[in-house]
Amino acid sequence: MKDTLPIENALWGLFISDAICMPAHWYYDLDYLKKDFGSITGYNDAPHPHPESFMVANPYFPDIENAKRLGRPYDILHEHIRFYNTSYNHLHVSSLEHSGEHGNLMPKLDERYHYHHALKAGENTLGANLVRVLMRSVIKNGGYDEKSFLDDFIEYMSSPGRNRDPYLEIYIRDWFENYSKGLPPELCAQSQREKWSIGAHGGIIRPLVLSLLCKSSYEGLGVALTHQELTHRSQNVSSALGVLVPFLADLLHGDEPMRLLGVYAKQVPLIKIHGSELTKMYHDHQGPGNIPKELMWKIHTEFSDEYLDKILSSATDENMITKRFATACYPEHGVPLILYFLYKNRFDFNSSLFDNANAGGDNVHRGMILGLLSGASSKEISESLKRGLKEYTEIKDEIYAFTEFCKCNT
Repeated sequence: MKDTLPIENALWGLFISDAICMPAHWYYDLDYLKKDFGSITGYNDAPHPHPESFMVANPYFPDIENAKRLGRPYDILHEHIRFYNTSYNHLHVSSLEHSGEHGNLMPKLDERYHYHHALKAGENTLGANLVRVLMRSVIKNGGYDEKSFLDDFIEYMSSPGRNRDPYLEIYIRDWFENYSKGLPPELCAQSQREKWSIGAHGGIIRPLVLSLLCKSSYEGLGVALTHQELTHRSQNVSSALGVLVPFLADLLHGDEPMRLLGVYAKQVPLIKIHGSELTKMYHDHQGPGNIPKELMWKIHTEFSDEYLDKILSSATDENMITKRFATACYPEHGVPLILYFLYKNRFDFNSSLFDNANAGGDNVHRGMILGLLSGASSKEISESLKRGLKEYTEIKDEIYAFTEFCKCNT
């Protein structure tokens, strides 16, 4: 058996963590998670209903007439259109009510379809499959080409039957709305100042993978930030990459993981508004979408003078998960949680991934980042976890080909 390279293990970590977390994605109330899964210890189907899902009735309003005039595709929903409120369908739901962790509008329980409705145990989400789109683009072109990636991204999203996952993050829907209006593809990304949730973990994943192609973290950060701007114009995503790109590079070079974690934890400031104060603000406004833009910007970008390294030695699940850091999609909360899970488990692959899965919230996107870091520091990853992935053979081939290209390039 050939030796497994650290980059291979990092990529396996991404896909394994994504599939493990998928069924419990966006469970904020951990009592619901325990009721539906007990404790997540492997792969599971996405259940129905999802007690906290507010995917149904999410908006997507492309300019159809302009898209047709330009010859640009606009249908990215295909068979999943029944879950969305769009400019080319009429949504039928019985009623909506304010509920859940954020106080968002959601349907009655029997219409709360899981974000990844109908995905089976071991299947990957759209976020992970877009990483595969990027990897295949690099392999096909013998390197990264921005235009080729965007062409492949458009083709993948606009081709019926390619994407089995109903959940399209808001950045994708906003991107294609801008594309339908005639903006150049490289300028279609939405801004975090305009849409608060653009500052999300999902913007970190592909750029972090792309940095693997580079000879140094100096070069890798530049490539990562440039790629990020194609889909996420976000200060918080850029800040997270500023820490995670060199951290991942150092792990891949074989530096001692716990020592490295101490170094990088000193670079992560603690967000000021957190825990019950953050939850109360969301509920008081009946969902974060109703909070004025300037206040929302302050909530997510105002940091204290304290850094993560000062609280890790006394950190516990009870005082870190939800009380100190929200489990939602925000990097200013998620990056500290990722480093906490690695610190708590001393980078043990299985323990770190399952702890993250059982913390709920945006465990999927947070978990892909965690999987990259934990996998990069692991000498061996369970063969049963690899083979449990629904598309194991295809993913294995893509990981090997991408890794071979990284070896040649670096």
